[in-house]
Amino acid sequence: MTAVIEASSVTFRIGKARLVDGIDLRVAAGETVAIVGPNGAGKSTLLRLLSGEFRTSNGAVRLKQRDIGAYAARELALRRAVLSQHVSVSFPYTVEEIVAMGAGDSSLAAARPLVDAALDEVGLNDFRGRQLPTLSGGEQQRAHLARVLVQLACGEAVHGPGLLLLDEPTSSLDMRHQLDLVETAKRRASNGTAVIAVLHDLNLAMHFAGRVVLLQHGKVAIDGGPREAVTAEMIRLVFQVEADIQYTDGGVPFLLPHTMRRAAIST
Repeated sequence: MTAVIEASSVTFRIGKARLVDGIDLRVAAGETVAIVGPNGAGKSTLLRLLSGEFRTSNGAVRLKQRDIGAYAARELALRRAVLSQHVSVSFPYTVEEIVAMGAGDSSLAAARPLVDAALDEVGLNDFRGRQLPTLSGGEQQRAHLARVLVQLACGEAVHGPGLLLLDEPTSSLDMRHQLDLVETAKRRASNGTAVIAVLHDLNLAMHFAGRVVLLQHGKVAIDGGPREAVTAEMIRLVFQVEADIQYTDGGVPFLLPHTMRRAAIST
C-alpha cells in the first residue's frame, strides 16, 4: 500500500546531539500509529519532522511521495493537519472563530457546516460564543482539536485522505475526553486518514493504535502491533519499571506497573 508519509534514514541534530537518529518510518492511509517512549526519546521532534516544521539534518521525509520541503505552506496545510502539544492564544477570539480558522481563507458561511460538525464532535456547541481564554485548559484543547478537524476536512475534500498528527493531545484532558479524542482519531482513520499520535499513556496508546513505535535515544527500538511491541521485558528495559501485561476481552493489552499495584493494595 502506498505510504501517506514516509521517513527514510531521518536524522535531526542540534550541535553534536542527535535528537532523532536514522529513523525509518512508513505510514499508509487508514493506519493508526502511536509513538511512545521515555522523556527525551525524540518523540515530539520526530513528529515535527514529519509535519514539515523541522527540516532533517540527514535523510528525507516524503508526504504523498513528494519531499515535504517542496510544499508551499498552503499546499502543506491542505495535506496534513497538526494538533500541537501546547497552543497559546491570548487574543479574545471566540471558540467558533478559532475553529473556523481551520478553514483557512474560506468564509465563515462556507465553513459553517464543517465548524458545526467539529464543535458537535468535541462537545463544545454550547461554548461557541465564549472567548477562548475564558475556557479551561482541557476545553481549549478540544477547541483546537475541532479547528484541526476542520482543516483536515477542507484538505481531504480536495486531495483525498491526508495525515493527522497529534502531539501529546490528551495531556490536559480528563479520562472521558481522552477516550473521546482517541475515538475521534480512529474514526478519521476508518475513512482513510493516516493518524500518528505521540502518547505518554501506554494503555491509551494500545487502545488507539494498530501500530506502536517505541523510540529510545532517538532511534526506533520497536515497531509493531501492540501485543508485540508492549511487553513486560520492554517496559523493564526502556522504562525501568516492572509491569504485568494483561488483556481485555477484545485482546487489547494493558499494563499495570507494580508500583501502582502496591499503592492500590495499601489503600
